[in-house]
Amino acid sequence: MDGGGQTQSFWDHLDELRRCLVRICLAVAALAVLSFCFKETLFGLILAPQKSDFVTYRLLDRLAGLAGSRPESFSVPLINTGLTRQFVIHMKAAVWTGVLLSSSYILYQLFRFVSPALYVNEKRYAFQVAGSGYVLFLVGVAAGYFLVFPLTFRFLGTYMVSEEVVNMITLDSYVSTLMSICVTMGIVFEIPLLCWLFGKLGFLTVKFMRKYRRHAVVIIVLAAALVTPTSDVFTLAVVSVPMYLLYELGVVLVGLAERKRG
Repeated sequence: MDGGGQTQSFWDHLDELRRCLVRICLAVAALAVLSFCFKETLFGLILAPQKSDFVTYRLLDRLAGLAGSRPESFSVPLINTGLTRQFVIHMKAAVWTGVLLSSSYILYQLFRFVSPALYVNEKRYAFQVAGSGYVLFLVGVAAGYFLVFPLTFRFLGTYMVSEEVVNMITLDSYVSTLMSICVTMGIVFEIPLLCWLFGKLGFLTVKFMRKYRRHAVVIIVLAAALVTPTSDVFTLAVVSVPMYLLYELGVVLVGLAERKRG
């Protein structure tokens, strides 16, 4: 049914979906072009974790200084190995940025498309779930940018098996790893919301989650190994620990859902 209470045909719904997708594509394209034009600002943010004065490194160095250790500066230069790679990477980064900047508008358009089929209480419930999921995704992306990727880059970028072997990291590898980690962490941070939803629906209980906690740890480690773009133990640990903490948060939320349901 549409906003006026009239029943729409299948083709009416299909036409409305087409208009919704067109609006989303136009918004993404416009913000991608805008991001492409502001190259210095865009890559200033992307390449910030490469420098030793990045906020995460400064905080870690300050903590190390309080502990009596001497902070060490580092420098990991990036190289380009393809004639067209820098231009292609610029376009790819602009598109990813356009999608991220327009994500709230995308969510609004999708919600606007499905909301006529929902009751008033269902709309309120769906809005809360979608809003919470969106916030969790943004927090996950921020955790990937400010925590997981900087720690991974600093460790792997400065790790050397011998002083005779110099690290030569390509810009393509750097940008791809950054994007993969940020998106992965955004998805990972949806774990508490999924646990809460399953608990609300009665599919998941606190007793079950506590009983199979050890199994969950194994699954988390395996999942982290699959989603991380690198195969080193350090990155695996950096991704696995937040996933486990989110699982424990899910246990708490499932408990809250059980109490409300009871």
